[in-house]
Amino acid sequence: MYTITVNGEKQQTEQLTVKAVLDELQLTQGRYAVEINGELIPKSELAATNVEQEMVIEVVQAVGGG
Repeated sequence: MYTITVNGEKQQTEQLTVKAVLDELQLTQGRYAVEINGELIPKSELAATNVEQEMVIEVVQAVGGG
């Protein structure tokens, strides 16, 4: 089990990839950007990015409007 931080909240997860964590937390709907430990990660790499202990993940949802 990993202890990670997602959008400022500590989480416990058994997921192995960042994409799986975000899917589990329902953070992959619509347009979004992901930063891991301060580095912007392309969405195409999330399924291949392994979860690590104490990883910090920030997810920003794009909001349309005008």
